[in-house]
Amino acid sequence: MLRLAWRRSTSRNSCAEPARLLTAAFLGASSPQQSSEGNIRCLRHIPHPPSDRSSLLHPRPACFFMSMASGGEGPSSTPHKHTNRLAKERSPYLLQHAHNPVDWYPWGQDAFDKAKTEDKPIFLSVGYSTCHWCHVMERESFEDEEIGQILSENFVCIKLDREERPDVDKVYMTFVQATSGGGGWPMSVWLTPDLRPFVGGTYFPPRDHGRRPGFKTVLTRIMEQWQNNRTTLESSGDRILEALKKGTAITANPGESPPLAPDVANRCFQQLANSYEEEYGGFRDAPKFPTPVNLMFLMSYWSVNRSTSEGVEALQMALHTLRMMALGGIHDHVAQGFHRYSTDSSWHVPHFEKMLYDQAQLAVAYITASQVSGEQVFADVAKDILLYVSRDLSDKSGGFYSAEDADSVPASGGAEKREGAFCVWTASEVRELLPDVVEGATGAATQADIFMHHYGVKEQGNVTPEQDPHGELQGQNVLIVRYSVELTAAHFGISVEKVNELLASARARMAEVRKSRPRPHLDTKMLASWNGLMLSAYARVGAVLGDKALLERAVQAGDFLREHMWDAERQTILRSCYRGDQMEVQQISLSQTNKVVIMLSILSPEFPLIPCLCSVFLTRNHC
Repeated sequence: MLRLAWRRSTSRNSCAEPARLLTAAFLGASSPQQSSEGNIRCLRHIPHPPSDRSSLLHPRPACFFMSMASGGEGPSSTPHKHTNRLAKERSPYLLQHAHNPVDWYPWGQDAFDKAKTEDKPIFLSVGYSTCHWCHVMERESFEDEEIGQILSENFVCIKLDREERPDVDKVYMTFVQATSGGGGWPMSVWLTPDLRPFVGGTYFPPRDHGRRPGFKTVLTRIMEQWQNNRTTLESSGDRILEALKKGTAITANPGESPPLAPDVANRCFQQLANSYEEEYGGFRDAPKFPTPVNLMFLMSYWSVNRSTSEGVEALQMALHTLRMMALGGIHDHVAQGFHRYSTDSSWHVPHFEKMLYDQAQLAVAYITASQVSGEQVFADVAKDILLYVSRDLSDKSGGFYSAEDADSVPASGGAEKREGAFCVWTASEVRELLPDVVEGATGAATQADIFMHHYGVKEQGNVTPEQDPHGELQGQNVLIVRYSVELTAAHFGISVEKVNELLASARARMAEVRKSRPRPHLDTKMLASWNGLMLSAYARVGAVLGDKALLERAVQAGDFLREHMWDAERQTILRSCYRGDQMEVQQISLSQTNKVVIMLSILSPEFPLIPCLCSVFLTRNHC
């Protein structure tokens, strides 16, 4: 049972004002006053059996973005050499860094005061617990004693969980994207003591590599600039903020009308059409993200432009992309659900992390595709996604967990985690698991032969060095559908029905084997907004398919949100809660609750769950 206790927070780290001040600086708004209830917090406790999931630690580097404005693990029985103040936090991401040799602070007034008192720049590092490259930068830089000393002596170092404070993340990500041309996590930003950014980037390798500066070099250069050229540094940052403020301002000339909705839709369609990749679907080159919002737009565009060539093209782009994703390695063919993105253009080798919000939006996209196309395969994929969420991302209280990590310890042994270890297969593993000869198949083919042919499994592995630059997937296979069931049946001289039966039984046996492997870290944080998305997906798919069990799961999720994350008296929704421990969770403002309301509005008005769902959120102040 979940229990709730209201109290006034005595923590000096509960201040949310700096994010609002920065937002005001970006948008040119006057700085709002701190609400008298700004420090009210909720105490949430969700008793739950201890998790059998392993935590994380991780390998490998990516590209980085950097621009100068001036021209761990959770609690463990193993003794630690270092313990910083993050050990008192509850965010899985912050706890992962509790034993770094860095004097980390959580985002809050204590850190801000220290920066002002000591007149030091702030180093803000933003990420989340299942972020692969966040783990890489931790292992390479934040666990490095020399780099830790440089950070602690010369900067006030702040760690921020972007899923706990998306408002702060958004402010500084805007700066990083504007100054570097890209963005992502981990996000690395250097700030003045009054929280104004002047340098921003994402991942940095620990040491120099060719012409790319390493993290140690970046820190040294920033220290030198701060000491010797501070005025120029700060004024350059201010100029960037001013440019951002002007660039984001929405203005219209006197007498000018806003563009008509059809014109805006046509422009959006053209932009997507120009970036569409015809062979495998999706938009632009690798890495490829599912972008379900784009796919939903294209299907909506078709619905109002059915008689035009543009409308037909829009539908074709959406359906082809969804088909290719379902066939690709980004789709987990053994344990269901979708991975975060594909590292190649053919949707083959994914980044193996699984996010709740991706599952929610893709389930809605696939069930919508089944409606507009009449093809059962899309509905099957939607149900497949919800099967994964029900099994692996659901709490018994009715809420949904945030994510599963990409990395885990290989079943073959070794202490170092590898990306995709939980999901990939060697050819010998498949042959050992599926040895039976299939009656009537040509060449005395075994079940393994048929499975390997259909899913592209190769003796030497099916991941090329270009797809695996750090050698984590050598000799491994990422399952990808290479042939239709009809072609596979013809190749082995057996019926389509027999092939379907063989593939289904093979996947089931492989799923059982995967249960015995060390699992990736599970982020059990439950976010109101993502739970709202997932609730909507269950309701939408359940309504389309007439599936009572899915509708009941939607009601259960609504009950969870109403009971544990909504306070009718104060008209507020909690941003997040955690299982298994006491957790202070900051309230979000009424304006932010509109995000959840919008998610619920996706549901059809005639859908029978609406009265129940509306009673959760749509109070008189929100309607």
